[in-house]
Amino acid sequence: MGIVWDIGVDRPEFTALNSNLEVDLVVVGLGGSGLTALLHAAQQGLNVVGIDSDRIAAGAGGRNGGLLLAGIAAFHHDARLSLGRARAVKLYNHTLAEMDLIEATTPMAVNRAGALRIAHDDSELIDVIKHRDALIEDGFPVADYEGAQGRGILITTDGTFQPALRATLLAKLAVDAGAQIFTHTPAIRIDSGVVDTPNGVITAKNIIVAIDGNLGKALPQVAKDVHPVRLQMVSTAPEPKLKLEYAVYTRDAWDYWQQLPDGRIAMGGGRDQAIESENTDNSEPTPLMREYLSERLKNIGSTSPIEHHWAAVVSYTETGLPLIREAVPGVWALGGYCGTGNVVGALLGRAVVNFCIDGHSEVIQDFSS
Repeated sequence: MGIVWDIGVDRPEFTALNSNLEVDLVVVGLGGSGLTALLHAAQQGLNVVGIDSDRIAAGAGGRNGGLLLAGIAAFHHDARLSLGRARAVKLYNHTLAEMDLIEATTPMAVNRAGALRIAHDDSELIDVIKHRDALIEDGFPVADYEGAQGRGILITTDGTFQPALRATLLAKLAVDAGAQIFTHTPAIRIDSGVVDTPNGVITAKNIIVAIDGNLGKALPQVAKDVHPVRLQMVSTAPEPKLKLEYAVYTRDAWDYWQQLPDGRIAMGGGRDQAIESENTDNSEPTPLMREYLSERLKNIGSTSPIEHHWAAVVSYTETGLPLIREAVPGVWALGGYCGTGNVVGALLGRAVVNFCIDGHSEVIQDFSS
């Protein structure tokens, strides 16, 4: 069971920790948010170490849909209703700024060509128009779209990225900036000032636990506030006939896809077809989702066979907002991105580092207020 993101990407290998360390900051979990935090901490002059129970970005951070979308999990018009317009605007602006940083940090892995929200039917088109109008009212770039990929809106600030390549670049930048990375090093106990691993103890004033899919297992203190969800994807062989200019999300974001530069199509979604069975921490893909995604590929005109089928586990919250909390003194829990952690996770990883340095973060305040 391979994934399309590993094609042409040589992820670096790191050794396991086999000694005791004393550092300023430990980052547990090296997906997109953890690697961003690690790099930012090193760039700020902290003595920082990152550990992961597997290789870097082995979970959802390196296995997701590769979409870079502004905002939180809720569409902007829905966020305005639930959070208030002023707060929704603040959060949207924070994510736009983070997307600029993501692009500037790893430009080789990012394509800011825009992304489409396409209406699956007339009912969804009504909601798409509400989405568009809210963005326009708040001064955010958006354009109507009607073309080969359907009818909806083009959000020109958005785009795509290559998750495994970005993770590889972030890890290299972090090491170059002075960070230490240890993989195949699970955290078997996390408490104030200490992380125990099988072959070494790390002591640190600050600890960031950036494990989205298994956050509740790593930190039982937050287990009641997050629940694991399996997200599944497939990718095709290079598609000779279909040319998709933009990444797409549709059916209220249940389904999403993009065409890669080599012609392959990476598609995810369908979780609403089996909600109960997909509320799980089991990362094995299932025949039911493969069948659903195979039909969706046919629906958009793809004739190429499926080459890869994979899954990853993320965390959802009841509020739809990410979980960012000091679970015990000096130990920060970071996750619960509700399937949209590519931008928000990086944003909050950076924000927690800033808080650890000077005791304040406008981003954390706006997400937590």
